[in-house]
Amino acid sequence: MPKGSVIPEAVSICKRCIAPKPPRTHHCSICNRCILKMDHHCPWMNACIGHFNHRYFFLFCVYMVAGALFLLVFGFNIFYDHYTKYKEPLTVERLLTIKPDPALPWQYEAWYHGVLMYVALVCVGVSLALGTLAVWHYRLISNGETSVEAHINKSEAARYRKEGKVYVNPYDFGVRTNWMLFLGLVEGRTWRHVLLPSTHLPQGNGLQWATVHNNKQKDLCSV
Repeated sequence: MPKGSVIPEAVSICKRCIAPKPPRTHHCSICNRCILKMDHHCPWMNACIGHFNHRYFFLFCVYMVAGALFLLVFGFNIFYDHYTKYKEPLTVERLLTIKPDPALPWQYEAWYHGVLMYVALVCVGVSLALGTLAVWHYRLISNGETSVEAHINKSEAARYRKEGKVYVNPYDFGVRTNWMLFLGLVEGRTWRHVLLPSTHLPQGNGLQWATVHNNKQKDLCSV
């Protein structure tokens, strides 16, 4: 949360920061600070994913998966042809032996085999790991919630069911509106601002949030 920010609306007091917490804000024990619309702490990026970078994180996952699948699909024939023709086992001695490949005189057959295996394993791993993560965040965004809120909403829904009530996520405006708000496709912005690099900020300041009971954000998407 930006230092010196005026908090117009607080839902609780952070026990760690001893300061008011705006809605959808949670404390990160690793960053040792409150994060606006916190989703999770990413160890690979060494930063929290929240209000101002959630869109970049999701698009990063999508583009990485798309790139890995592109290599797997269009490089499959290259890998298959080489793998079926490569009969000798890959050893250290083979790697250190200079043996030009007639088809690729500027490379060595053993190294070429190793590179293909490495690229294939990396692409498969990236596709499975980041693909699963991207699907998970696709579900969260469609429901208008974060990873933290998904657990909270699940607990609240169970508590409401025991009382014979139905819990409604206050930040779920419907799939279409949720995605428009997440991607920032409001105020005249188009898909060009998503498919091409764009520095536009997410909707809102992260301190105040509209709910289904006060649908200002939904009205904004229809402009």
